[in-house]
Amino acid sequence: MSDDATETRVKKSRPQFLPWFLVILLIAALAWIGWRTYGPNRMGDPIGTTLVSFEKQNRLVVFTAEFAPVVASKDSRFFGALKSRQVAVIPARVNYSVDLSKMDRSRLSWNAETQTMGVRLPALELSKPNLDEARARYMREGIWITPNAEEDLSRNNTQIAEREALDSARSPALMELARTSARAAVQQNIAVPLAAAGYRNITVDVSFDGDTSNKQTSIRRAPAKAAEK
Repeated sequence: MSDDATETRVKKSRPQFLPWFLVILLIAALAWIGWRTYGPNRMGDPIGTTLVSFEKQNRLVVFTAEFAPVVASKDSRFFGALKSRQVAVIPARVNYSVDLSKMDRSRLSWNAETQTMGVRLPALELSKPNLDEARARYMREGIWITPNAEEDLSRNNTQIAEREALDSARSPALMELARTSARAAVQQNIAVPLAAAGYRNITVDVSFDGDTSNKQTSIRRAPAKAAEK
């Protein structure tokens, strides 16, 4: 639509930080106790330790984008005698997440010689746009807009706004920002428990299903202080 536009604001999702942080600390504490009891040679399964950390999460929201689509719809009644038009600006939010319930051993690899954990994540999933219609702004044109016409115009605007927000959320730039955020979050959730289990100075290589460029991000993690005691 020629007169449609979208204003975009992006931010990392933060509401789940505290629960995630507590889960990481719990996993790290259990792994550290096991390492102190049995030693790293008997712990011996970094992939198993990693899978335990994923099992506690299920779904990880890694990124959030906010939009303000400007959309328009038209209505015609009584054989075209009554024509109306409505332009709306409807704030919308889209979450990007990783379904960690899909993680299993086939998606992980461990190189003991180089201390490298390879992780292949499922493709990012986008939520249905959450429209904040309480903050929406409307402009209507027409000699007489019947209640039914107003309802149809609003419903059409909502549907168009959802499509516009989702199309904007799928832009390559935002998808790459979300992947970068996902890599950092997953690296953190892997490195802390492994460091507590005695695997220090590890490298985490993260990729996604469907990566055409075979691009990976390698992140080195210094041992956590809690694991050094």
